[in-house]
Amino acid sequence: MLQYRGVSILGLITLLLGGARSGKSRFAVELAKGNARVAFIATAARTDDEMERRIEMHRRSRPKEWLTIEEPICVSEWIDEHGDEFEVVVIDCITLWLTNLIAAEADDDAILCAVERLLKACKERRCNTIIVSNEVGMGIVPATPIGRRFRDLLGEANQKLASGADCVYWLCAGIPICLKGCG
Repeated sequence: MLQYRGVSILGLITLLLGGARSGKSRFAVELAKGNARVAFIATAARTDDEMERRIEMHRRSRPKEWLTIEEPICVSEWIDEHGDEFEVVVIDCITLWLTNLIAAEADDDAILCAVERLLKACKERRCNTIIVSNEVGMGIVPATPIGRRFRDLLGEANQKLASGADCVYWLCAGIPICLKGCG
């Protein structure tokens, strides 16, 4: 069970932010270990051989008894329907989820509404939720309009999620740094 300020409770939202390969997914797994019922929502789409290998590598890094749900779009709906069946739900990751929404031709308002629906679904369930997302706003300004749109949308999504989360960690080189409410 996750803890908040030393007390084990249900219904916590923990957001893990960081760059690519910063240790976010590994830390999410460590936080969720020890719980009897864990669901892992993987948002990656199986688009090519290289992505297939990545997905399988991530799958092997998780306990076999966890339920893995491959859900590239309808994450909030899955949590609404099944969240109360689990102690912990891990969502990995918001970055790919937004990519999938953009690929599905959702406009910016629809994407940000989807983020708000996700946060609402997580708050209304008894399970603890661990949300993984990349921080992409610390690099250069993308050269293309779609790159700038993606960076801006993910930045806004991360801000909304961080505002609603109970705990927020920044990961750098595998080291979690508490930004908000970590106990």
